[in-house]
Amino acid sequence: MSSMPSFRRVLLASAAVVASAPWLGVAASAQSRDPLPPVTVQAPDPAPRPAARPKPRTAASSGRTVRAGRRGAAPVQPVAGAASEPGSGAPASLTVPTTAQARQEIQRIPGGVALVPDTEFKNSPASTVKDALGWVPGVLIQQRWGPDGRISIRGSGLSRAYGNRGINPLMDGIPINTADGLFDLYEIDPTAYRYIEVYKGANGLRYGANSLGGAINFVMPTGRNAPEFEARIDGGSFGYLKSQVATGGVAGAADWYMTMSAQREDGYREHSKTDAERLNANVGYQFSPDAETRFYLNVSRWRAQIPGEVTKDQALNSPRAANPVWVQQDQQRNIDSVRVANKTTLRFGETSVDFGAFVLERHVMHPIYQWLDFHVHDYGGFTRATDDRFIGGFRNRLITGLNIQNGTIDINQYWNVGAAVKGPLAASYLWKSQNVSAYADNSFYLLPNVALVAGAQFLHAVRDQQDRFLANGDQSGRRVYNPFSPKIGVLWDVDPAWQVYGNISRSAEVPTYDVTTFASPASTDINAQTATTYEIGTRGRRPDLTWDVSLYRAEIRNELQCLTSPTTPGACTIRNADRTVHQGVEAGFGVAFLKSTFAQEDRFWFNVAYTYSDFRFDGDATWGNNQLPAVPAHYVRAEVLYKHASGFYAGPNVEWMPQAFFADNANTLTVDPYALLNFKLGYDDGTGWSGYIEGRNLLDKRYISTTIAVETATAASALFNPGMGRAVFGGLRYRM
Repeated sequence: MSSMPSFRRVLLASAAVVASAPWLGVAASAQSRDPLPPVTVQAPDPAPRPAARPKPRTAASSGRTVRAGRRGAAPVQPVAGAASEPGSGAPASLTVPTTAQARQEIQRIPGGVALVPDTEFKNSPASTVKDALGWVPGVLIQQRWGPDGRISIRGSGLSRAYGNRGINPLMDGIPINTADGLFDLYEIDPTAYRYIEVYKGANGLRYGANSLGGAINFVMPTGRNAPEFEARIDGGSFGYLKSQVATGGVAGAADWYMTMSAQREDGYREHSKTDAERLNANVGYQFSPDAETRFYLNVSRWRAQIPGEVTKDQALNSPRAANPVWVQQDQQRNIDSVRVANKTTLRFGETSVDFGAFVLERHVMHPIYQWLDFHVHDYGGFTRATDDRFIGGFRNRLITGLNIQNGTIDINQYWNVGAAVKGPLAASYLWKSQNVSAYADNSFYLLPNVALVAGAQFLHAVRDQQDRFLANGDQSGRRVYNPFSPKIGVLWDVDPAWQVYGNISRSAEVPTYDVTTFASPASTDINAQTATTYEIGTRGRRPDLTWDVSLYRAEIRNELQCLTSPTTPGACTIRNADRTVHQGVEAGFGVAFLKSTFAQEDRFWFNVAYTYSDFRFDGDATWGNNQLPAVPAHYVRAEVLYKHASGFYAGPNVEWMPQAFFADNANTLTVDPYALLNFKLGYDDGTGWSGYIEGRNLLDKRYISTTIAVETATAASALFNPGMGRAVFGGLRYRM
């Protein structure tokens, strides 16, 4: 308990220092109203991109952003309307902002945010979400096997065994999670996106998100900013092979973009083969400079074996072995999905309106300890209006929106009698989810460089379960949730390249349907998780220096814990914890040194992304002030990278977890610290041919990458997924 008030005092003291700040001595200018480019630390772009060719992306249009490893770029100035797409001469899209426009928008938010352009992650295997977002402080991604893993922001979905929750994932601003809140990482193909937006916590209110983890928006290119043709091939250890081809173009008022990829790997562990094929496409039509519509098609197929969790001893001493029970049952996860969506943007002077609709169909064939066979049908719509004008001489920006996301899951569960063979029917349900949310977010500029931000979201959610297998009793049920989540904050542009912010917000999260929510009176009473979060921070840059630091404290009621049963591995039961606290620091820094060492304008960059997570029970009747399981207190990524103006880059990096963390509420079994040494080198001048070679875990360190959570663990508990051993990957890419 003693550490919690002290952390609050740190927040309050930091806020007081920021508020007084006589040492700043920086005069605010009219320019300071313009939002900053993001400075969240990421692996740096390998090279600047030329603008002389007709289609290639320039540094601005490619999403070159000022974060660790950037060369002191000038402040990004406002983009006027949708005049033209940089580097192409074509009118810019109204429905999909350019990277520069998105960079401006996200920096209007008084809280932890990040924008990651494709230049940050496409010169890598680009096979998992960790490849794309692994350098964002505060975003914890723990790989289970293949492309599957747990993603958590500020402790969201902390104890999830499989699947993810607590974050609102979007594609071009349109939901991609199921209506009850679950989502899988397999649908995310990093090679398909122009940039990725990360909104931590209630900072995701821009899209109506109000979960503890916030929102992540994956944004595709359009024909107005994509290469006419692009192809790549990647390969590496453990049978990894991926190919991708893409094309885009403009024909009068229409444009199109399409990318297809195929990915397979034998896997580091026994019984962990995966293969996936994905198609992502969009077609837009611009009726006028103020009206555009765009249609999206996303098709995915995934086939995967599941190696299963093992004991700590097995994970460290026989890391490539699978759980023999998983092998005997031939546990798998196989998913086919199709998503069709539309987004239309209209502009009326100082007001713009986005609206659209989507439908998603999934078929999941999932032999685990039972044989799960279910069909998902989700549909919904959205509208969002943005009004930016001066009122009485003061600038005011108002965003209002309405989201509807409904869906059904038709699920039959059979006994797995071995080797993924369906046995007798064990359960049959029809799950129905309804979600209607309304939100508003207003920024009022008290001064040209100081904005007071206030907003709120109201969510009406229904979870209905119809039990169609009554041999073990009727487990039908229905719950209605109506959480209200307000937010208030302040954003101060100290100068055109420096921001200070703070906010207080509330979040809410409704239980998902991945477990039987109405099996007993105890599970029927599962409540929505709510939290009040306090946050302060600063981001900015100076020549050859960038920084982004956020401090937060979330006081949570009814945290949703998914605790695995020791008698039924793979299954978990949702329970509400009483009071818990999530508090921490998200910090990224980058500095250039040894400039012009071997050639004019070359640089060595030192980049570091640090996440501190102090998550614990708060006076719990059973667990006292124990630490919450499944998350490290400290997580560090750091690199030294040499960059030559020609496009060559090379350097080592480390991934370091310096302190053990627990696998159970009782704090009896730990996951040991580890440090991984990696190295990469490559060449990319922005067009034509580029390539890379990357070595990971070069010292072949044996470590545990992730754990599932239980109440009390023992040395015999099979909870752990071993991390991948030494691996080398390489790839070639061509753009024209």
